Amino acid sequence: MVIMFEVLMFIFENYMDSNISLKADNQTIVVELEKVGFTRYEIECALDWLDGLNRFQIAVESAPMLASPSIRHFLPEECEQLGVEGRGFLLYLEQLSILDPITREIVIDRVMALDGREVDLGRIKWVVLMVLFSQPDKKSALSLLQDMILSDAFDVLH
Repeated sequence: MVIMFEVLMFIFENYMDSNISLKADNQTIVVELEKVGFTRYEIECALDWLDGLNRFQIAVESAPMLASPSIRHFLPEECEQLGVEGRGFLLYLEQLSILDPITREIVIDRVMALDGREVDLGRIKWVVLMVLFSQPDKKSALSLLQDMILSDAFDVLH
């Protein structure tokens, strides 16, 4: 199951910019991913994860806007999955207005959909990137996060 995140990363890097339908029944993508070396099970898990993201997006579009200065309380299983560092990172992104309450909830939902062995701060950052990328109205927030992540990466190299 740990490989599912690798499939998601491969899909994100190779298909997210195109207008290809990323659904489990898209045999072209499944065949291409199998050729790369991923198993059918890993591919289906990743595509199910993306379907969950798409379903959440559709639900959000029909929901009223959440704009509240309230504090998000995490369930014990969310605390365990996200960790202190992950929760702090999400709060930091909200303070910078990169995440709003709705995108925060989408990120938490998609992190919770990952196998617990797959979750660390780096992967939480990638989930945030995927969520922001999937929302056309969040391009400026996506750009800010990309800049922040790239500057962190270059700081490590120096």
